[in-house]
Amino acid sequence: MTYIDKHNVRISGAGDRTMLFAHGFGCDQNMWRHVAPAFEDRFRVVLFDYIGAGPTDLSHYDADRYASLDGYAEDVVGIARELGVRDGVFVGHSVSAMIGVLATRKAPELFEDLVMVGPSPRYIDDADYVGGFSEAQVHELLEFLDSNHMGWSEAMAPVIMGNKDRPELGEELTNSFCRTDPDVARRFARATFLSDNRADLEGLATRTLILQCSEDVIAPRDVGDYVHSRLPNSSLVLMEATGHCPNLSAPDETIAAIRAFV
Repeated sequence: MTYIDKHNVRISGAGDRTMLFAHGFGCDQNMWRHVAPAFEDRFRVVLFDYIGAGPTDLSHYDADRYASLDGYAEDVVGIARELGVRDGVFVGHSVSAMIGVLATRKAPELFEDLVMVGPSPRYIDDADYVGGFSEAQVHELLEFLDSNHMGWSEAMAPVIMGNKDRPELGEELTNSFCRTDPDVARRFARATFLSDNRADLEGLATRTLILQCSEDVIAPRDVGDYVHSRLPNSSLVLMEATGHCPNLSAPDETIAAIRAFV
């Protein structure tokens, strides 16, 4: 079976260049539904689901492969190569921002531009580095997820989403988390929240847009500044959007920032 079949790839648009959208932890390609169509006039738009997300077949899930973000990056490379992508645009939300970095390092010819929405190369504080969480906090989150997937989803999704005045957004993210297979969620959470991709940023010359939301508990401002400082060909946009999912909470602002970049 091809990568295109395994990952529920959906293609739209008619542009010469490809724009590939990658979703974050606990989500699926539906999270881009307010953003991706805005680029169909200029790009071939590609949406996909990681194995274990959306309607993908869990028989293709390999626990060893997906124990680290490298396995997810290999899937991105596989999808892009099957589609004949060259010099495309990779748009990654949350953990997919770093997956995009890894994919670009593996196959530099695939993506000429990177768009990182709420990126974090490391979630755990380390010496002078501010990731937003202590190591104890991350392990508490992971233990909570291990013991009560549904409870974790109901508690964490509204916090991650932010925008308390729009509870329907938190509810959508909760439902998305709950649809994810619990075993897949546990492993992806460990691959995400215990990752350290700071060294992977060094020397990456790919043209990059960093979209930093305000009041983001998952990727605070210090993290956005750090990523920007490590990427020599990057631009940092501080968004008015709050929370960690501007693709849902502020699609117009997200579209405008990406349009100005590409």
